[in-house]
Amino acid sequence: MNNGLKQLIQFTNDYQNKEEIILRDHLAMERTKLANERTLLSYIRTSLYLLLGGIALLGLTDFRDLRIIGYISLILSCILLFVGILRYFQLNKHLKRYYKPFDPAIKSTKES
Repeated sequence: MNNGLKQLIQFTNDYQNKEEIILRDHLAMERTKLANERTLLSYIRTSLYLLLGGIALLGLTDFRDLRIIGYISLILSCILLFVGILRYFQLNKHLKRYYKPFDPAIKSTKES
């Protein structure tokens, strides 16, 4: 349980490639991971704004002609959220393909 909690709150992973990774590459990986998370949050924020706008347009009683824009906004909100989540996981998969998480136990056995 303690190991699971440690993995949950761990902010960074050490990365290694088949070659020796230098500090510059490690920092670039961390910047890319953080940029990916910021991009996902931007997609979520935009999706929520579209959702709120669509609900507001559907709630207007005096302007029944704007209901179609409300429905379009709700549909675009769902599509945008799906695209953002899909892009987030695609980039994570791409990053993990090039740099796998570093396991200290493997390094200690190689040194022996």
